[in-house]
Amino acid sequence: MKPSPANPSFLGLRTAIYHAPDLAKGRSWHSKILAIQPYFDQPFYVGFNVGGYELGLDPDPSSSAGSCGVVVYWGVSDADAALKRLVSLGVG
Repeated sequence: MKPSPANPSFLGLRTAIYHAPDLAKGRSWHSKILAIQPYFDQPFYVGFNVGGYELGLDPDPSSSAGSCGVVVYWGVSDADAALKRLVSLGVG
């Protein structure tokens, strides 16, 4: 299916943010598993660049972690058109 205003293209997954109540433990575990250090490391968020994509850790208990414990962000060619299309398909 070709991208159009009625069918905006998804450009790919950009960011996945996981709830990490123990940020130090999450940072250590991900650093070990991924064999890299975070590019962004603050008390409110830790971010890893994994092959050009962001893997984030958020310790804030009030942040929405989504129904599966993770929030993902997609790149799209036209955000307004993508939202309208998803709503028309019953998503959300």
